[in-house]
Amino acid sequence: QVSLVESGGGLVQAGGSLRLSCAASGRTSTMAWFRQAPGKEREFVGRISWSGLTTYYADFVKGRFTVSRDNAKNTVYLQMNSLKPEDTAVYYCAAEEVAGRGYDYWGQGTQVTVSS
Repeated sequence: QVSLVESGGGLVQAGGSLRLSCAASGRTSTMAWFRQAPGKEREFVGRISWSGLTTYYADFVKGRFTVSRDNAKNTVYLQMNSLKPEDTAVYYCAAEEVAGRGYDYWGQGTQVTVSS
């Protein structure tokens, strides 16, 4: 069993930046970020392979958000730039034990609020 703990959320003005972190208690394969805004379904943001060589993003964050990881620290990051009010959501980290098998573990989420 692996636990995931997100941090780094907060309040930022539109156009600003935040970096979220997600620390895993053990080794994981693919890791991803999702988000859920009030009254909306949870949506995929981006993911990164274990090697860090492969990333994939939702269209609405391409060019603004970057997912990276440090396997020595079992940590994945989400660098968010040029934030918009519509990016306001609870951001969740997720991890697969085996690539392509689905996300086995989820964090508790961290709130990101972007003011206009």
